[in-house]
Order: sequence, then C-alpha cells, then structure tokens
Amino acid sequence: MIISEFFTSPDNEMEFLPIIPLGEPDGEKEDELEIPEELPLLPLRNTVLFPGIVLPITVGRDKSIKAVNDAYKTDKLVGVLAQKDSTVEDPAIQDLENVGTVAKVIKLIKMPDGGTTVIIQGRKRFSVREFTREEPYFRATIQLLEEQTLTRDQEFEATVSSIKDLAGQIIQLSPNLPSEAAVIMRNIENPAFLIHFVSSNLNNELPEKQKLLEVNDLEERAALLLNYLNRELQFAELKNQVTKKTKAELDKQQREYFLQQQMKSIKEELGGDTNEREIKEMQKRAETKQWPQAAKEAFFKGIERLERMHPSTPDYSVVFNHLDLLLDLPWGEHTEDAYDLRKAKKVLDDDHYGMAKIKERILEYLAVLQLKGDMKSPILCFVGPPGIGKTSLGRSIASAIGRKYVRLSLGGLHDESEIRGHRKTYIGAMPGRIIQALRKVKTSNPVMILDEIDKIGKDFRGDPSSALLEVLDPEQNHTFYDNYLELEYDLSKVLFIATANSMSEIQPALRDRLEIIELSGYAVEEKIEIARRHLFPKEQEAHGLKKVDLKVGPKVLEKVIEEYTRESGVRELDRQLAAIMRSLAKTYALSGKLKQTLTGQDIARILGKPRYNNELYKTAQLPGVAVGLAWTYVGGDILFIETLLSDGKGELKLTGNLGNVMKESASTALSYLQGNARKYNIDPELFTRKNIHIHVPEGAVPKDGPSAGITMFTSLVSAFSGHKVKPYLAMTGEITLRGQVLPVGGIKEKVLAAKRAGIKELILCWQNERDVADINSEFIGGMQFHYVKTMQQVLDIALN
Repeated sequence: MIISEFFTSPDNEMEFLPIIPLGEPDGEKEDELEIPEELPLLPLRNTVLFPGIVLPITVGRDKSIKAVNDAYKTDKLVGVLAQKDSTVEDPAIQDLENVGTVAKVIKLIKMPDGGTTVIIQGRKRFSVREFTREEPYFRATIQLLEEQTLTRDQEFEATVSSIKDLAGQIIQLSPNLPSEAAVIMRNIENPAFLIHFVSSNLNNELPEKQKLLEVNDLEERAALLLNYLNRELQFAELKNQVTKKTKAELDKQQREYFLQQQMKSIKEELGGDTNEREIKEMQKRAETKQWPQAAKEAFFKGIERLERMHPSTPDYSVVFNHLDLLLDLPWGEHTEDAYDLRKAKKVLDDDHYGMAKIKERILEYLAVLQLKGDMKSPILCFVGPPGIGKTSLGRSIASAIGRKYVRLSLGGLHDESEIRGHRKTYIGAMPGRIIQALRKVKTSNPVMILDEIDKIGKDFRGDPSSALLEVLDPEQNHTFYDNYLELEYDLSKVLFIATANSMSEIQPALRDRLEIIELSGYAVEEKIEIARRHLFPKEQEAHGLKKVDLKVGPKVLEKVIEEYTRESGVRELDRQLAAIMRSLAKTYALSGKLKQTLTGQDIARILGKPRYNNELYKTAQLPGVAVGLAWTYVGGDILFIETLLSDGKGELKLTGNLGNVMKESASTALSYLQGNARKYNIDPELFTRKNIHIHVPEGAVPKDGPSAGITMFTSLVSAFSGHKVKPYLAMTGEITLRGQVLPVGGIKEKVLAAKRAGIKELILCWQNERDVADINSEFIGGMQFHYVKTMQQVLDIALN
C-alpha cells in the first residue's frame, strides 16, 4: 500500500502527487454528469486512475499539455489511459491500454518552473471504441462501462471488511506511511469507493492495477483486490522482519563498537593495549635471539603483519602462535657436553648392569667428540626383547654426557604430520613432534629417544616411517623442514636413539640409516644382580619400606626368576618383586615389624605355587621326541618336536600352529631322510607304509622360522630307528637337502633359555660359535657345546 506522496525523477515527463479521496466536488452527482461520446485522451505511464479518486499530476509532454488545456476550456472532461510500457517516452496508439477512466479536470496550475500541474478526479470507467485522432493529441470515441448492481450480501460485506483489516495492517507495518491513512480508511462507507481507493494505493505492478480497473463485477474486483492485499501483507511482514533483524545486528555492532572503544580507553589508562604489549615483548625477546638470517626475516615480517591486523581476526592467532614458536625454539642454543670418559663410564655402569657392547659404543662416540670437538651425531638403534632397558639406557646416556633428555613414543603413529607438522593454515595446526620436543627442552642437541620405531603405523592416512627418513639421515637432517614452521631447522646436533623389538618390522630405507646395536636377553646371574642393585631397592622405596632393613639372598631371587618369570628382560621380575613388597607393606602396617631376611618359603607363601617348572624339559625320554631352541618376541624358549608313526600310506601331517617356514623345514627334513634312508639304516619301504605326524606342543602359540630344521630331522630319525634322543640335549639350526647345517640367529637368547631349562648339551652350527663367544662364560658354565657342519654329525651326537 502506498498512500503518501509519489514523485518520479525531475526529468520524467509526467509525475503524480498524493492520491486524495475528495469525493464528488461541487455537489455534482455521477448520474447528472453528461459525458460526450468523443474525448481527448491523457496517457499516464506511472499509475492507473480509478473512479472517485483525485489525482494531482505534473504534465510535461506537449500532447498532454494541449489535451488538458483544451479540456479545461470546455467541459473539463478528459479520458485517462495507462501506458502498457512506462518506459516509452512518446507513446503511440498501440502503447495505450483499451480501458481507462473518464476524469474531470478540477484545477489547472501553472508552476514557477514552467511546468503544468493538473488535479483530476476519476468519474466513470470507459473502453475505447476507436481512436479518431493522434495530433495535436489523442482523441477517441468511448463507451462507458457500467458497474453491476451491488447485492450487498454477507460474503461481499465480509470481503470489504477483510480489505479494510488487511489495508490497516499493511499501514501499521509500513513506517513510511502516515497514520492518517488508517483513519481515512475507516471513515469510507461506500464499498465501491473503498475498493477504488485501496486499489489506487496498492503497491503492485501496473498491469495488476489495470486488471482491477477492467473487472466489471465489483464483487470479483473486491475478491481480486483481497488476493493482492494478502500477498502484499506477507511481503510487508517479511520486510518488517528483515528490517528488525538488520536493525538488531546494526545495534549489536554499534554496541560492540562502543564497548571496544571504552575497553580501549580503559586499557590505555592501565598502561596500554594487551596485544600491543605482547607484540612489544616479542620484539624485546627477539633482540637476544641468535638465529639464522632466514628465521630472523620471517619473524620481523610476521611482526609487521601482526601490527596491521585486528586482534579479533582469525588470522591474528595463527600469526601470533607461529611467531611464538619461532621465539621458543632454541636456534643455535646447545648444552655443553661432558667429555670425562671415566665419569661417563661410571654413570653407565651405575645405571645398567652388563650391556658392555653398548657402553663401549657410547664411550667411543664421546672419545671422538672430545678429540674432534664436533661430529655428526650417529643414529643409534637398540634392538632387543622388551623389558631389557632400551629406553632407560637412553636416559643414562643423556646423563653420562650431560645432555638434556626427551622421549618420543612412536608406537601406533600413522599420521606423517606428527613428524613433519601441519600446514599452519589448517584449523588446529601444530608443529611436528620433533620441533615440539626441541621447543620443550630448549636446546638443539638433546638426546632424543624414538621409542618403538618398529611399531609405526602405515595406512591410507600416511606413512610416518618415510617422513622419518629426513629426520634420521645425517646427510640431510641439518636442513629438516617442518610444514608448520615453514623454515629449515638443523637437527644434526641431536643424538637420536631409536628402540625396536624386531628389525623385520622396520622399513628397509629407514633401517639403512640406523646403526643397529642388538641387545640380547639377560642370563639368570645378570637378573640376580639387576634385581639386587636396582629393582629391589626401587620397589622397596616405592612401597614405603625404604627405612625398613630388608635383605634378600641370591638363592631367593633365583627362585623368583626361575619359577615365577620366563622372559629375556626384567619387567615381569619387577612386577613380582612389587607383589612381594605389597604383601610386606600390608604385614608391616598391621604388625609394625617384619623379618629382616626373606626366604624361599616366604616367596612361595606370597606368590603362590610356581608358575614354571623346568623338570618338564628333563624327562623327554621317548623315541621320536627332540628338544629344540626357539627365539620369541620376549626372548629365547625351549620347544619339543614330537614325531609319531602310524600305519598308512606315507602321508605327512603337521600340527602345532606352525608357520610356512617351519612347515617347509619339516618337508625338507623328511625329503632328505627319504633320500638317505639306507645311509641311516632305515627301510625305505617304511615311508610308503607309515603315516608321519609331526607335532609341536602348545598349539595355541604360533610358531615359525627355520631354527627347528635339525630338530625335526633328529625327531624323524629317532622315530623311524627307535633310538631315543640323548637326555639333557637341545639343538638349533637350519637344514638343507644336501644334509648341511646352516646358522640361525638369536643364539644368546636360545642358549640362556637352555640354561634356564637345565639343558647340559647344545648342538649348534659351526658358524654360530662366534655368537657363543660373545656370551659371558660365567653365565654358561657347565654347558657343553657341539658345533656341527652336517646332519650326520648331529645324529652321531644326539642318538644313543
């Protein structure tokens, strides 16, 4: 609805002023008005004139001025037609509508600017019969259109009432409309005039107004108008909602602006803006940094960006955190190494019992560093079973050479961004764990432990082990690039020490960059010393018994080790000692006293019945049963190989959860025996009449590897010949179809496992003699070793 003033731009040829409902002037009634058949025509391009409506118009076109002047001089009647297209400046006959309104010129006013303003009032609707003239203005013969008689039924009255209500609501929702319009609306009693008045002021397209004018039936016109009003009301409500929402947002922004200005004033009173102070503090810290030129340029460039940014922008925190990282990193900052080799050796000996090879390697590194003054740090990798102290050894090395210690756990790591860092534009971006560790220890030459390097994950999300290649390559880690840092960082001074349980799980390219140092399991004698020197005092202090005088003898510790643990390391031993300490702590808390010396009976009472029994390995006195040695994830172990013959067709059956390599060893041993049966006094016909079943007990445990080759062959010969295998004898080695014995790995773990099981004799490949030489002779005292080259030598020793 538009009831207020309507003005087009000044260059328009026709403007229309406020629509004013003045009724019928001079008391002249419509039925008394004589309207000639031919009238001058006045084209309107901005609106449609309805009967009864008074419309002030500024006339600008020559044709229109002449038509109005001639009409005003005669009967003051003119036919008003709307243009089909309001953009046409000089309309022709085809540009005019066919239905219009007869209007009476009430007043003609000459304006000071030379224009003409005319006030006209609509009288009756008409349709054009024929255009009679175009010059000097349009003239046409017309036919008046009569309004149909009103029935004034209830439906029509309801429609008129609804028109009033909707028009009133639209006026209320439109802040630019005067409130007087609603008063005028309520005072109009004539339904026809109300419909015409509302139609004139309807804020819709010109064709829709023309359609309202052309409808003859007043009831239909009212229904159509009601439809238009409903649509306009919805638009007005939506517009009002948008206006309120926009106003609320503007009010909120304005309020925030005022609050920020107030906060700024308060901060200035308190000594300046917090962000400005932080930037100044950063600049002050940067003055003392001894960093590379590239890092210095990146920092001051970032500071300039930070000063231009508003703290509320998202990028502010990104730039700020990046600059904070640059300041926190220890560019060129190093701790001074301790070159006292005697002191370093003492620290290593105090912290760890045994491990002579590793200690010797560390002392060699320190010696070269002392003589040369600088060298690229080696990438050491400790490989061995769990629980032997690989990780704690790294801490001892750091203490021995006076460097800071940091540990990174790589087990299960699958995202290479954990190593190289994320792009800092990502949400939640962080530097890689290498850079984070250096930021934490605040030195560029720490001892960094890369724990469980063999357990790094690899899937569709990334390959961190490949990302470690740059970190662990001495030839390129002096220019390590972190995605978050976006600068090269020198890692060549870092002493990297990796730990792993198995070499087979490490990526070959990564393994090539590591200096492998293998750690084997501990002998019983070593475990006793470790428990006495380190584990027992540690658990005693951890359980509040440090002030209590407790003693434990070697025999008692040996009982705990042999009967309650079976491992290469000492982790389970530590847990069993902790269980003993918990029981003693309870007793001491209840009674206030303890026995000073622990006995075997005390151990059995606290820990219960022994979990392991070595007598099982000493009683295998049946043909077809041989004792082998195996390397497992937790160290060495003993295993039986059992062979049983039964009537059949020579089929081979293997059980015991064997892997492919172990199955192939069984097939190789049987094939060699079949090909050399007469050599070993075995009837070849037996292989076609007997089924062969080879079983390895503990079927729930997966077993694989070539180490059981000679053991399977010995078991087969024993079963076919009926000779028992020599008691207290175990063996390990790989077999070939030529009857040769090949060397295998894990000799120290296997030998120590045999020692624990009470084995007195061992058969090994002659090439494994050097591995036995590396074992402390004190740990294998009383054991006899046989070094063989062929299977014939194995049988000569093993079979009675």
